[in-house]
Amino acid sequence: MSEQEDVIAELGGAGVLAALRWAHVSATARSLETYSEGDGHDAAWLGNTRFTLYRDRLDRVFACERYAVHSGNADADLDVLYDQLSEVDIETMPRLDAVQVCRSNLNGSPGWACGRTRILLASGPYGKLGQIPWPQKSPTKQRVARQRNPEPPQPSLFEDFAPEEIGGLIAALAAVEELDLTTYVVAHSLDPLSRLSELLLGRPRLNPGGGQAWHWRHDLMGTPPADGGRRIDDAPMPTGPNTVPDAPVRLRRPAEEVRDDRASDGQ
Repeated sequence: MSEQEDVIAELGGAGVLAALRWAHVSATARSLETYSEGDGHDAAWLGNTRFTLYRDRLDRVFACERYAVHSGNADADLDVLYDQLSEVDIETMPRLDAVQVCRSNLNGSPGWACGRTRILLASGPYGKLGQIPWPQKSPTKQRVARQRNPEPPQPSLFEDFAPEEIGGLIAALAAVEELDLTTYVVAHSLDPLSRLSELLLGRPRLNPGGGQAWHWRHDLMGTPPADGGRRIDDAPMPTGPNTVPDAPVRLRRPAEEVRDDRASDGQ
């Protein structure tokens, strides 16, 4: 199988792809609910808000940062986990093991790791995610785009470059990055007028001169929605990217059961 097939199969089987999609849909819907040009909001406000909410939703579904399971009090954890989420968000949130994914930032850029695979976020204009100019992105995103492609598409190094890029071949080869974890990028976009959005996962390719932006990419909006459910809790927040496959897990009680119990107790 190709690297793309391996990555998609691994992350799909772990529930990560469904989580990425859920977080994107939730963050986009909430951003559009509050977006108002009449209230002074602009494209910058919408972009910053959507990124902040996407990061927050990923931390929730992956049980990271303030949403990590620190105690055995599942009811209190649910209050924090569901705070400000819509009923649709709660019902469709994917079920993941609480130690399946951990935070793995890279140079301050928010990232999440599943095993030896890290994911970062990047935004782009709607309809143009396939042409992201990585040299214009942050130094961190440029480092990720410089990772060596394990599957060169052509037998000749020169054939992998657009004609206008040949002059920079030596510099590009010298700049190949080897990161601590194999790192991919989730790119996202939104058209506020049509309310259409895009979401894809791929291996970015540094493209000085405007060449090809991805070694490969996968459309995550085509990933079937999660069936819904609750996050599975386990140990405290992980400190590294390694998972704990043999740890026992327990299922959080549904929110409606918690509310019924509290009502019966007179709370």
